[in-house]
Amino acid sequence: MSENKIPLAGVIGSPIAHSKSPMLHRHWLKTNDIEGYYIPMDVSRDNLADVIRGLPKVGFVGVNITIPHKEAVLEIADQVTDRAALIGAANTLIFRKDGIIHADNTDGYGFIQNLQNGAPAWQPKAGPAVIFGAGGASRAVIASLVEVGVTEIRLSNRTRNRADILQKEFGPKVKVYDWVKAGNMMDGATTVINTTSLGMVGKPEFRIPLDGLSSDAVVTDLVYAPLDTPFLIKAREMGCTTVDGLGMLLYQAVPAFERWFGTRPVVDDALRTAVLAP
Repeated sequence: MSENKIPLAGVIGSPIAHSKSPMLHRHWLKTNDIEGYYIPMDVSRDNLADVIRGLPKVGFVGVNITIPHKEAVLEIADQVTDRAALIGAANTLIFRKDGIIHADNTDGYGFIQNLQNGAPAWQPKAGPAVIFGAGGASRAVIASLVEVGVTEIRLSNRTRNRADILQKEFGPKVKVYDWVKAGNMMDGATTVINTTSLGMVGKPEFRIPLDGLSSDAVVTDLVYAPLDTPFLIKAREMGCTTVDGLGMLLYQAVPAFERWFGTRPVVDDALRTAVLAP
């Protein structure tokens, strides 16, 4: 890419109109006075490889990848980071000047940064972590919790088979519970995470009983629409420290923006306001 080209980045998914990533990155481009653009792109699976390989030729420095393409891009990338390989998905592509397409997954980084920012006293090694859900987000969360030293992860999913698969991949630290007995996971847990869509606008309610939840636990929900989910409200009423899911979206974007545009952006209240704007 010639030096006088305006750097371009964007997000690829299908559908993509709902994505908050354009608002997020455009805010950073403006506040950091960077001449660049961030563009949402609705791309089908059939066209994914051709589109991605063509983007560097028109000035793109990288893209975010979202549903349903996070797994498929691993086959397109020339280099895949260890954490993206472990998670089995990538959310960030970097187009290097030597032509290499580099794939990474920053979801786990975003999750941990959000938790540490929202609950500064959180200690990952203090006790077991509980995770509801065994989808792609859950994989990133499990990998990040193992990395920061959580010794036991209790996992439950509506379809048990998916949880069993994660247990086999991540090993004995992960213990699987049947969904109908998921409430039993709370005993002694110090970190509790909802990675499912339950409680999201337009989705079923989160109905798992939280009776066994300790008031010392840190509770977070990856759902951020609504920002304050019934799950978080209930946990807060029980005395828990709660952390909403928006911060994970914001923090996972930091490493990508820095790699693409050469400036490390700041996550602050102004950014949250910009992203939450209708």
